[in-house]
Amino acid sequence: MKRRAALFALAATLAACTTAPVRKPTARPRPRAPVALSNLSADGAGREILMYTLGLLDLDYKFGGANPEAGLDCSGMVAYIYQNAVGVKLPHNAAQIARLGRPVGIDELRVGDLVFFNTLGRPFSHMGLFIGDGKFVHAPRSNSTIRAEYLSNPYFAARYEGARTLFG
Repeated sequence: MKRRAALFALAATLAACTTAPVRKPTARPRPRAPVALSNLSADGAGREILMYTLGLLDLDYKFGGANPEAGLDCSGMVAYIYQNAVGVKLPHNAAQIARLGRPVGIDELRVGDLVFFNTLGRPFSHMGLFIGDGKFVHAPRSNSTIRAEYLSNPYFAARYEGARTLFG
């Protein structure tokens, strides 16, 4: 009887070792609805800026990044686009870029204008490029990619600090 009990205990132990652990389902982030990129158009310098900007969508974010091969952060993305699209050299700092532009109202935005946000508790800590139709493109944060957003997105609308233009 003792032997039978010992064999049963050994079998139960071995079975427990080979049973896959029960995994709780992990919460997956809800997929973001893609921002429609139709109805976008521009002329002149705005067109060049728009083309460069759309070409960078889905590239990796990289803090301090200044070129597409290494990744780009928000001000690095804007500086890269302006340098390559229209030959304008900008600093790699959102607050410094904000000081260079002329303020424009949200209803006056044109493709290529710069939009600024307070996302880190300090003015002009984040920026993007306006692409028309109420949308902008930005490099949001680590472990993400360059993407388009609506200015009306509740997160960005609450943190919007204004816009600047570098056009006359």
